[in-house]
Amino acid sequence: MKRILVTGGAGFIGSHLCERLLNMGHEVICLDNYFTGSKMNIIHLLDNPYFEIIRHDVTMPFFAEVDEIYNLACPASPIHYQYNSIKTIKTSVMGAINSLGLAKRTKSKILQASTSEIYGDPEVHPQHESYWGNVNTLGPRACYDEGKRCAETLFMSYHYQNNVRIKIARIFNTYGPKMNSNDGRVVSNFIVQALKGEDITIFGDGSQTRSFQYIDDLIGGLIKLMDTPDSFTGPVNLGNPVEITVSTLADMIIKMTGSKSKIIYMPLPQDDPRQRKPDISLAKKELNWLPVVDAETGLAKTVEYFRSVLKG
Repeated sequence: MKRILVTGGAGFIGSHLCERLLNMGHEVICLDNYFTGSKMNIIHLLDNPYFEIIRHDVTMPFFAEVDEIYNLACPASPIHYQYNSIKTIKTSVMGAINSLGLAKRTKSKILQASTSEIYGDPEVHPQHESYWGNVNTLGPRACYDEGKRCAETLFMSYHYQNNVRIKIARIFNTYGPKMNSNDGRVVSNFIVQALKGEDITIFGDGSQTRSFQYIDDLIGGLIKLMDTPDSFTGPVNLGNPVEITVSTLADMIIKMTGSKSKIIYMPLPQDDPRQRKPDISLAKKELNWLPVVDAETGLAKTVEYFRSVLKG
């Protein structure tokens, strides 16, 4: 049994990770300030004697004795991370510094949940880990993109200077149950609009591409990355290389929900990436990992989740 700290543990990804780690027999400390996380995501875990919840903001130091740390704390959807851009940057940067300080003191292994957004609006396709990215440092998305890029730099600096055992995961678009229904992400937006019979809003002409992975695949990848030898730090892409257009996704969800929603088109937001597709060759080689949940299966589970949420 390991004692594992999950920052952002009440969020979409964090809550799934907490549950999986508990099912593996570990002790889990869930740290969250509930800015985007929700107690409803983890309330079913409260009866487990090896699960502990602490309300805490990662911009402030935290002290505990732990064996591993998953640093997931940061709002991840544009609506939420642009709501308070300074707070977003502080969460990424100060959260990394405080988490790394704890890992240094306790000699624990630590994983950083980075993002495909560090590639910006990519000029290389598909995106591989050696690509430096194309990010507008002054744009509305920069608070998240640059915050995560700085966090990666901090992780490597702590590794080189203080021998902290680090892992860096670059997470591509992920969906599944426990997504926030108003987070503005394309999968949750489309499903909620379709179930309500509202117009489905596509920003841009719908030809932009995304690669969507189901939450269960991502959690498996994160745990496999944490379990790699100390010599492997990453960064490593975790995503689904099956690329589809946003219009195709909308059509799939309309068909799946039996909705009579119509599609309307709105202007594309500034710096919104035109294409997203991970090169996961490194994950296959080093983690023996690749996503196995197809879009139809994953979307069906997600639709049923939102159907139950909307019923209330």
